[in-house]
Amino acid sequence: MAKKLKITLVRSTIGQKPAKVATVKSLGLGKMNSSVVQDDTAVIRGMIRSVAHLVTVEEAK
Repeated sequence: MAKKLKITLVRSTIGQKPAKVATVKSLGLGKMNSSVVQDDTAVIRGMIRSVAHLVTVEEAK
């Protein structure tokens, strides 16, 4: 079974560049402190890396 990542938006996207806001939305995050569980793939890792200053990541159980 594939590993899962729990991604939580901990900082606001206000004032961020439109590309960063779009990345956060495409991860499935909307409001502050919202969380989603995504598969641990290279694509998702790349998205996380580009908005690492806005999110926290942990392994989902």
